Amino acid sequence: MKHFKLIIALVIFASIVSCNDKRTPQVQYMPDMYESVPYDANGVEGIKGKAVNSKPVAGTIARGGHPAYDIPNTLEGYNKAKAELKNPLEATEANLENGKAMYTIYCATCHGNKGDGQGVLSQREKFEGIPRYDDAARNITEGSIYHVIMYGKNLMGSHASQLTYNERWQIVHYVEKLRTDLAK
Repeated sequence: MKHFKLIIALVIFASIVSCNDKRTPQVQYMPDMYESVPYDANGVEGIKGKAVNSKPVAGTIARGGHPAYDIPNTLEGYNKAKAELKNPLEATEANLENGKAMYTIYCATCHGNKGDGQGVLSQREKFEGIPRYDDAARNITEGSIYHVIMYGKNLMGSHASQLTYNERWQIVHYVEKLRTDLAK
């Protein structure tokens, strides 16, 4: 009976405590869970006076990232890319195969499967004057191909947002292969 009275008393006490006014602030048992300790992520003072610096060191590249393409979209930039930019990927079978797959998706509709400028859109006369890859007057290089993929040229728009860094260079490998095949 002694335990029964204690249980009844606890139930009455719990019901009184739980039925209080919900609009008033309640007791916080672990305030760190409700209110985080603020600090300025870009400032000098952090938690407990420790210095915080969230900006990366100049010239660093994020893990898994690639160098920024800092050649401008100008005629001088195009000429610089044409003269200086080289493909960092090896011309392996895997790179050529993926380059062919990406070329088929993004390039073949205008440039044709052989790189002869006779894609579906050219045959339907949607775009005219799409040049061949072996056109001696254009004298394209790895760098100029990559630059045009990045920024576009004339009617061709940029494909930088649709292709990753490696995919762009793989397409460059495949375009170079098509170029040599056309020259034969």
